[in-house]
Amino acid sequence: MQLIINGTAQETPDLATVADLAQWLELPSFGSAVELNGVVVRKVCYPDSPLKPGDCLEVIRLVGGG
Repeated sequence: MQLIINGTAQETPDLATVADLAQWLELPSFGSAVELNGVVVRKVCYPDSPLKPGDCLEVIRLVGGG
């Protein structure tokens, strides 16, 4: 499946939901966020948020430092 992730077209395995994407990207349960086609997806909604080829996603990971 082809998805646009952070502005780059990427070929991914067949991912059914945002939850599958988060697992594939190994996103931490805390400190990350996903936007699907311009709408921020709440973590509790990841399993109920289907993906289709061509979807645009922004994936954000918080980074700490000092």
